[in-house]
Amino acid sequence: MAYADDRTGNSQLALGGSVEDYVELLKPRVMQLVVFTAIVGMLVAPGSIHPILGIVAILCIAVGGGASGALNMWYDADIDAVMSRTINRPIPAGRVPGSHALAMGITLSGFSVAILGLATNWVAAGLLAFTIFFYSVIYTMWLKRSTPQNIVIGGASGSFPPMIGWAAVTGTISIDSVLLFLIIFLWTPPHFWALALYKKGDYEAAGVPMLPNVAGERATLNQIVIYTLLLVASSIGPVLTGLVGWVYGVPAALLGLGFTVLALRVWRSEGVEMKRRARGLFTYSLGYLFVLFVVLLADVGLNRWFGVL
Repeated sequence: MAYADDRTGNSQLALGGSVEDYVELLKPRVMQLVVFTAIVGMLVAPGSIHPILGIVAILCIAVGGGASGALNMWYDADIDAVMSRTINRPIPAGRVPGSHALAMGITLSGFSVAILGLATNWVAAGLLAFTIFFYSVIYTMWLKRSTPQNIVIGGASGSFPPMIGWAAVTGTISIDSVLLFLIIFLWTPPHFWALALYKKGDYEAAGVPMLPNVAGERATLNQIVIYTLLLVASSIGPVLTGLVGWVYGVPAALLGLGFTVLALRVWRSEGVEMKRRARGLFTYSLGYLFVLFVVLLADVGLNRWFGVL
C-alpha cells in the first residue's frame, strides 16, 4: 500500500486517510483493556506457554479486538456522526471511507483467528472468533439499537479476553476463567450506565436506547447499585475457588467497598449533582478493574513463582 506525506507531516495512505486514522479504527484504548486482561488470564492460568507463542497469542487477541472495533465503527458511522464524543471518528469525519473499515475488520478478523488457532489451540481461536462475532453482529448490529439491555448482554464480548488468554495456555475453559469473565461482565453495566447518565443527550440524539433514555434515570440508578453489588460478590469468587488468597482478597474487598459507596452516592443524588457523581463513578470504575486484575496477578505470581504465600 502506497504512502504519502501531507503538509502536516502525517503519513497519508494512498487510499485515503492517515495511518493514525486507520489505527483509530481499531479502538486502541479499548484494545489496551483487551490486551491487559488477556495477559492476566494467560499468566494466572495453570501450566505454561512458550514465550514466543504467548506473544503471538496476545497479538492475535489484540488484532481480533481491533478488528471488532473497525467493524463497529463501520456499522455505527451514522450514529457516531451525531454524538459529541464520536463525531470526530475517522468515518463520520470523512477521513476514511466506511468500505475500508469493513474490509479491514473482516481481513484482520480472519487472520487473527487463524493464526491464534495454529499458534496455540482451536479452543482459544474459537473463543476469539465468537468474541468478534458477538461484538460485531450480536451487539453492534442488533442489541445496541434495539434494547436498553444492550450493555448488559453486549458486555459479554468485552469479557472474553481473559478466558481466551487462559485457553491459549490450557486449551480448556475452567471455573476460574469463567469467574474472570464474570467480573468484567458484571463491571460493564455500572461502568457504561454511569457514562450514559451524564451523556444522556448524546444517546438520545443518536436514537440509541440506553437505559437512562428508555427507563429513566431512577431505574438506571437502581440497576447500577444492583450490578455493583453483584460485581463485588463475584470479585470474591477467585478466593473461594482457591485461585488466589489474601493478597488479592483484601484489596478486592476494599475496592468493592469503594465502588459500592460511590454507586450509593450517585443513587442518592439528583440533577446536576447526580451527573457529576456519575462521572466520578465512571472514572473510578476504570481504575477499579485495572487494580483488581493487577492484584490478582500479584497474588498468583507471589504464590506460584516465588512461593511466598
